[in-house]
Amino acid sequence: MSDIIKEILKMLPEEVISDTAFEAANIVLYTKDKEFFLDNKGIVREIVQNFKKRVELRADPKMVLDSEKSEKVIKKLMPEEAGVNSIRFDVPRSIVVIEAEKPGLAIGKQGSLLREIREKTFWTPLITRTPPIRSILIENIREVLFQHSEERKKFLDRVGHRIYDGWQREKKHEWVRLTFLGSGRQVGRSCLFLQTPESRILLDCGIDVAAQNSEAYPYLDAPEFDIKELDAIIVSHSHVDHSGFVPYLFKFGYRGPVYCTPPTRDVMSLLTLDTVKIMKSENKDPLYSTDDIKEMVKHTITLDFEEVTDITPDIRITMYNSGHILGSAMVHMHIGNGLHNFLYTADIKYGRSLLLEPAHTQFPRLETMTLESTYGGKLNTLGPAKEQDDNLRKIIMETVARGGKVLMPVLGSGRAQDVMVMIEQMIRMKEMPPIPVYIDGMVWDITAIHTAYPEYLNNILRKLIFHKDQNPFMADFFKRIGSQKERMQVVEEEGPCVILATSGMLVGGPSVEYLKHLAENPKNTLVFSCYQGVGSLGSRIKAGEKEFVFKNGPKQEVVVLKMNVERIEISDHSDRKQLMNFVFKCLPKPKKIIVNHGEASRALDLASAVHQQARIETTAPKNLETIRLR
Repeated sequence: MSDIIKEILKMLPEEVISDTAFEAANIVLYTKDKEFFLDNKGIVREIVQNFKKRVELRADPKMVLDSEKSEKVIKKLMPEEAGVNSIRFDVPRSIVVIEAEKPGLAIGKQGSLLREIREKTFWTPLITRTPPIRSILIENIREVLFQHSEERKKFLDRVGHRIYDGWQREKKHEWVRLTFLGSGRQVGRSCLFLQTPESRILLDCGIDVAAQNSEAYPYLDAPEFDIKELDAIIVSHSHVDHSGFVPYLFKFGYRGPVYCTPPTRDVMSLLTLDTVKIMKSENKDPLYSTDDIKEMVKHTITLDFEEVTDITPDIRITMYNSGHILGSAMVHMHIGNGLHNFLYTADIKYGRSLLLEPAHTQFPRLETMTLESTYGGKLNTLGPAKEQDDNLRKIIMETVARGGKVLMPVLGSGRAQDVMVMIEQMIRMKEMPPIPVYIDGMVWDITAIHTAYPEYLNNILRKLIFHKDQNPFMADFFKRIGSQKERMQVVEEEGPCVILATSGMLVGGPSVEYLKHLAENPKNTLVFSCYQGVGSLGSRIKAGEKEFVFKNGPKQEVVVLKMNVERIEISDHSDRKQLMNFVFKCLPKPKKIIVNHGEASRALDLASAVHQQARIETTAPKNLETIRLR
């Protein structure tokens, strides 16, 4: 038994606690005493105040009411207008999860319905939101977690013991080191390896989708890295260049925790499943299997923004909104007992977007931080949002006028939803006619996930999503495309339309299929709205290439590009000006900034500018370089 559990039990009446368990950094006390469960007279609150840890009291699984009877009780208590869709029992943990369309009504005034459920069934109720747009993926994730609830309970307890049972490594030093296994002077395959006296942590583990062969993947064969010693993985957000290689670690035996926000877990699962699907469709051996992705889901621990948690004996983390995409987070790491405070910003947007609030800038302590440089060069200045809206409207209207189709290759998460909201606003304000907007690839599923987590969106969009008739993602001119047959109908039908399709860099997925069929018609328009990785088909088109060869089984298909090519800057990254503003607004001011995630010239240029203007020590390491933080 861990020392912290022994100390907690000393504060409790004898024999009221039947069992104890860790759920990662949280501590759960189980009781068979019904009176103590319903009223512990403030003892648990006092324990929380003393130990500064989250402590929860639950009924012993042997004490709860039979699940079939409990379901009847819960259904009777729930108001019809709450829209309860499912009731699931996590038996090993004495938790009942109630999914409702209107969680507030399911909770009741000041939690009154939750209290009634506890009193009548002894289950601990949790309320989750039913997505306005059905998400099969979210349903599958929840199913996996319930099917493996006993296994997951043991896993969470094991993580807790790693946190609370003391140091496993002999303390021979006090340095803290950061090694770049990816994203050093490049965009893609983000992967940073943090070593402290006690901990080994991986910050992101992504793929460079535009690269070929081994250049696409992190340097996991670096001498510093040993998967057997890895304590935890932290994923900042779901884009494939940050999360796409995580299941590969599970393929090779990793069974530790993956920390991220709930939306990141869901979208990351979808994108990695799509990675497997695309590789199979291209007759390539997938990097990992769906079983590896399932293991990743089972070992993911989700955290909300500003939720503080220990992850090892000498590291405590807090996630803050990075403003980049749904659920994207900066990771603040408190290392040792005040030894060092490090902020991994990953990708940030320091400006209010159509979807999100700007990146957070105030932290408890801060000595070192990373800073992305995707758009960090001198000339990387994005125009005002209204200017981009006007530009997109102009492009669409001109294409519509000549009877053409607009193809927008988009990233499944972030950019696609930005464009959907932008187009919905234009049509609602009668600034353009309500032409059909076809959604292909993962965009629809990821949009459904957006509607499941409105609390991660900005205030304006959140309020609209709470009202079905005002939800911009549910506008009737958005049409989902789900098959090759439907895809061809869109290509062949008369009249103008807008097509939003993945992948955003034209490196596979439905966007490439549409391009093959639309490219040779000068009435059509190809609109780039996201970063085009070096070597991708998108980057080659931007550079002026007009003729492409596609493999079609044993044959080769030559496509000549005659459609118009346009670019609008709707970026979920900060441009040079916003990045500099973010640095100046950070409180406290960091002593050192490590610039990464940008082409070499942009990373070096931004590092130089930050050093000159902010008087902060900067560096822009290459891949495989190690930086001593302390």
